[in-house]
Amino acid sequence: MIGSGIFIVSGDIARQVGSAGWLIAVWLLSGFITLAAAVSYGELSGMFPKAGGQYVYLREAFGKLYGFLYGWSFFAVIQTGTIAAVGVGFAKFTGYLIPALGDGNILFGDKNGFNISAAQLLGIGIIFLLTFLNTLGIKNGKWIQFFFTFAKLAAMGALILFGFLWFKDHSIWHYNWTDAWMARTITIKPDLITHESLIGLAIVGPLCAAMVGALFSSDAWNNVTFIAGEIKRPERNIGLSLLIGTVIVTVIYVSMNLMYLNVMSIPEIAGAPQDRIALAAALKIFGSTGTIFIALMIMVSTFGCNNGLILSGSRVYYTMANDGLFFPSAAKLNKKGVPGSALWMQFIWASVLCLSGKYGDLLDFIIFTVLLFYILTIAGIFKLRMTHPDVPRPYKAFGYPVIPLLYILLASTICMVLLAYKPRYTWPGLIIVLIGIPIYYILERRSKKTNE
Repeated sequence: MIGSGIFIVSGDIARQVGSAGWLIAVWLLSGFITLAAAVSYGELSGMFPKAGGQYVYLREAFGKLYGFLYGWSFFAVIQTGTIAAVGVGFAKFTGYLIPALGDGNILFGDKNGFNISAAQLLGIGIIFLLTFLNTLGIKNGKWIQFFFTFAKLAAMGALILFGFLWFKDHSIWHYNWTDAWMARTITIKPDLITHESLIGLAIVGPLCAAMVGALFSSDAWNNVTFIAGEIKRPERNIGLSLLIGTVIVTVIYVSMNLMYLNVMSIPEIAGAPQDRIALAAALKIFGSTGTIFIALMIMVSTFGCNNGLILSGSRVYYTMANDGLFFPSAAKLNKKGVPGSALWMQFIWASVLCLSGKYGDLLDFIIFTVLLFYILTIAGIFKLRMTHPDVPRPYKAFGYPVIPLLYILLASTICMVLLAYKPRYTWPGLIIVLIGIPIYYILERRSKKTNE
């Protein structure tokens, strides 16, 4: 779950809502929404402890079409887009240490505004390396994940601890919490910072837009369900992983943002260079020498995050291919017992998405589609309780039916607001989902002919 978002997106959140109280509220609300989904998924993971995760849950609840639409969107938008965004996030912090590799170094540009930066190419290179390592077997991926998880937790722990204990200028904290609930949008220009107050319902649009980054940072919690077939006692351990993981990450994220507010004013957070919030905070805490260490640790964090995404994503395509709903070669395991072809297909499309836009563009593109399928999957809990009441449920959705219904309501509201407030990337995501419908029927027809 912990990748690039927590080190970057608070800048955009601060520009959208413009106050300390609302900044923390966005992270708390995102954490609650994520936790509500995770404790609901525990029931599904116990019912269907097999590789494929959300794809399997939708297939069992609503039929093969819905499972395919998720798998199609997962490949076209959700997982590959997240891999691309985290790869570009890695390059953002590499660019701090080596400016020639950053997103400020434009290698190609045309009159229509399409640019290719060194950061995008570096992101592709990192995705290639991790894809290759994962083709060598799950044991390699497991140890990479363990090491890099430890390293990123150490980096955040150092920032949080020293941000409160070492940094002595308490005037910033008091400044931020004066009028902490005065919501406003902040516009940053080279020599000018402007504010526009948000009164009443005017905050709804900016609040939902602000939650894009926080929800993205909290996403990937469900990736553990994709590799259920390779986990010991999945009916028990997946549910525990979902619960414990989302609680820990929410606490860490809120603590990080409280640290940001302790060392930086809201305008400083909103105007941090290239949204590298964690580096701006580290600069104030440790000075320029300390920022080098933090930049390296953040690079480690994003590297490890992408390893987990790449490892788990290919298992969904493998399961789909075995159902006859993806490229047949994705159903084949290589000599190391991993779906090598699926890994390389994932790499190719993630690389295309790396070239398609900047970090923020990729987030808008991803999160709407992600929420759409989370809503549908949690609705599947209600359907399965009616259609499969006798299937063993080692876990039951916590707070059923209130918490699952509350999640569906909140996530649906965010989706509808984003369609109106950020149409440039949300509508294309919806269109890609709908394109999957004719593709499904073409594959179904081909599969029937083959079986005949």
